[in-house]
Amino acid sequence: MATIYYEKDVDRAILEGKTIAVIGYGSQGHAHAQNLRESGFTVVIANRPGSKNARLAEEHGFKVHTAAEAAEQADIIMMLLPDQHQAAIYRQDILPHLKEGKTLMFSHGFNIHFGQITPPDQVDVSMIAPKGPGHLVRSEFEKGAGVACLVAIHNNYSGNAKKIALAYGLGIGGARAGIIETTFREETETDLFGEQTVLCGGVSELVRSAFEIMLDNGYQPEIAYFEVLHELKLIVDLFYQGGLSYMNYSVSDTAEYGGHTRGPRVVGEASREAMREILEEIQNGSFAREWLLECLVNTPVLRKMRERDHEHPVETVGRKLRKMMPFVNPKEV
Repeated sequence: MATIYYEKDVDRAILEGKTIAVIGYGSQGHAHAQNLRESGFTVVIANRPGSKNARLAEEHGFKVHTAAEAAEQADIIMMLLPDQHQAAIYRQDILPHLKEGKTLMFSHGFNIHFGQITPPDQVDVSMIAPKGPGHLVRSEFEKGAGVACLVAIHNNYSGNAKKIALAYGLGIGGARAGIIETTFREETETDLFGEQTVLCGGVSELVRSAFEIMLDNGYQPEIAYFEVLHELKLIVDLFYQGGLSYMNYSVSDTAEYGGHTRGPRVVGEASREAMREILEEIQNGSFAREWLLECLVNTPVLRKMRERDHEHPVETVGRKLRKMMPFVNPKEV
């Protein structure tokens, strides 16, 4: 069973008198910085000068520094940049100021686990990873609640690495919900696997394929959109509230029976074998190498896939239908 820490298990005093640098004011950064400040901790912000996120940080009452300036001031440095940009910023701006006894933190283990960042032995290296996007980390904190987090320790030079990480997790609200102990390896590999096979890859491909098959068989695209994309939120909300059993309890008997008997024909042994292969690619580092090489050549494959998806019929009909439903708070990119 997992070890879970709550507020009663955390000593916030270990961060008193320390300065925390939040490197990056994006999705996670804006939430961490504001929550930490409102928890009574000293926070400095680093972001690219003149950028949209730098202006947002200033609007939120922070003075924006360069990464090097923030790292120099800080006792604890939290890296909240996109995975593909962390290593270069680390080598150029963070490492020269990573003095003995400081703490280097991450919210995802990618760069440590795959060897893109190799910190010196004389610093603590830890992770606090909220299990939700930054806007949720912020909104739940403002309600007096929190988003569950993961904690992992890569290097415990000071002997207090876990205590410091847990206090940071408390500062962003995670200890209100629970902070689950893991490792950099487990967090990285499971996060990538979940994204690729279910959350981003599997679900999107399932929606596209089902939509295309309905159109091939003469059904109206508007009807197909509602059946295979729009209503997915209703099902996911049931999963979120009570798991698979609650979803089956909540839908019709016809839907439940059809799901039980037909679902395994869609996601059968061939799908499971593909998932095993994907997990192996994550574990042996081949996905990480592929992604880092893609970034080195300015992401041509990713940009092409984004263009393809933007023009797919499920997207074009969706943009039209969402205008009819302001209650869904439509977003366009």
